[in-house]
Amino acid sequence: MKILVINGPNINMLGIREKKIYGSLSYPKLIELIEEKSRKLNIRVECFQNNIEGEIINKIQSTYGEYDGIIINPAAYTHYSIAILDAIKSVSIPTIEVHLSNIHAREDFRHRSVTACACIGQISGFSSFGYLMALDYFKEAGIINE
Repeated sequence: MKILVINGPNINMLGIREKKIYGSLSYPKLIELIEEKSRKLNIRVECFQNNIEGEIINKIQSTYGEYDGIIINPAAYTHYSIAILDAIKSVSIPTIEVHLSNIHAREDFRHRSVTACACIGQISGFSSFGYLMALDYFKEAGIINE
C-alpha cells in the first residue's frame, strides 16, 4: 500500500522559520523521520512539498487510483483553499490533515480549516509526531494492508 505525504507552502523552511512555533527540525529531517517510520510499518510513502496551490491540486489529483491514503499539511492553504478541499473530495482517498503547530492555540484566522471536512481526521500540535501518528492510524485502522 502507498501513502502520499503532501506539505504546503513554507514547510520547506522548517528549522529556519519561526523556530518558537515550528521548532528546529529541518524539512529534510522531517522527511527522513517519515520515511523511517513508513519502512517500519511496511508502507510505501512518497513525500511532496510545494508552495504553489495549483501544483498541490495537481498532485492530489494524481493520487486517484495510485495511492491508498494521503497525509496533508496544507499549511496556510488550510484556512482558505476551497480548491484543495475540492481536490481532496474529488479523489475519494482517505486523507488525514496534519499541522505541526496547534492551529487552535494561534491567531483566530488559523482556528478554521476549510480542508478538514474532507479528511477522516486532523492532527494538530504534535510537531513531526503528527505525521507519524497519521501513518500509525492508517496501519492500525486496517486501511493499509501488508
